Amino acid sequence: MSFRAIRVTRAADRGAPNRVALVDLPDLADPPAPGDALVEVEYSSLNFKDALALTGRPGIVRVDELTAGIDLVGVVRASASDGWQPGDRVVVNGFGLGETEPGGLAERTRIDGSWGIRVPARMTSRQAAAIGTAGYTASLCVDRLAQAGLGDGAEVVVTGAAGGVGTIALLLGRAAGWRMTAVTGRPERADGLRALGAADILDRAELSSPGKPLQSARWDGAIDAVGGDILANVLAQTRPGGTVTACGNAADARLSTTVMPFILRGVTLAGINSVEPPHAVRSAAWERLDRDLDLDALDAVTEEIALTDAIEAASRFFDGGVAGRLVVDVRR
Repeated sequence: MSFRAIRVTRAADRGAPNRVALVDLPDLADPPAPGDALVEVEYSSLNFKDALALTGRPGIVRVDELTAGIDLVGVVRASASDGWQPGDRVVVNGFGLGETEPGGLAERTRIDGSWGIRVPARMTSRQAAAIGTAGYTASLCVDRLAQAGLGDGAEVVVTGAAGGVGTIALLLGRAAGWRMTAVTGRPERADGLRALGAADILDRAELSSPGKPLQSARWDGAIDAVGGDILANVLAQTRPGGTVTACGNAADARLSTTVMPFILRGVTLAGINSVEPPHAVRSAAWERLDRDLDLDALDAVTEEIALTDAIEAASRFFDGGVAGRLVVDVRR
């Protein structure tokens, strides 16, 4: 018996494109090793990291050969892990899936049981996958801003707002009572971003060039998924005592700024680690998603594709062809 998986094979020349293919793999051993669980995967999703991996870019997959996919949602088939029983629905984000550990773009996989979060009862497996790493990361950012004391009416800016993190961040920020501003380079998405909770739309071009170390204070908080000059300008525009969460580098991993926002306004730059946070932090993020996320709004910005279409769909991330969430049904 075999199962399908998307495999990435690293090139011998580390700067050359990797090989990516949908293949058949031999079935996994049952029972699992102590602490592990075997999962029949139902859904995965495509995130920016997945797009890089599936288009052969080096740097994401860090072993010689690996099943891609940084998210998985499925049903436990067999378990040697405390807390998991056959039939339980589980979601896993991070922990090296699709980078150093076999990922979710496969019909079956083996996980360390400690990685899993139980899929909330009010969510379908498809919705949990639509949240994925992007939405879970957005929830970590919102939790961090809430811990910083942002209350009703706080002014919060979200960069990369038409992407996966931004989409969920707008929905959760609206639920928290904040006044959300969406930064995007795609003006055609403006109406959709307003429907998600954005009170204002800011053209990405206004933040994309190097700016002054301190600028007019506009934001109580920020969720940044792009880095570079955009993040530097957001920091320079944050109000005294404000907090900026940084969770991605879609535009640039470099940050050229000064100490001025930090020493003259007391701004906090909070890094968000979505790969290996403590279980309590991870659980709190999913509890917020369960409590506050508008699932009807999530469904409205979710597109579903088959596993057979995932490799081709990955290139859409680089030409503005993806808005919201892209879910992969691995069973078809």
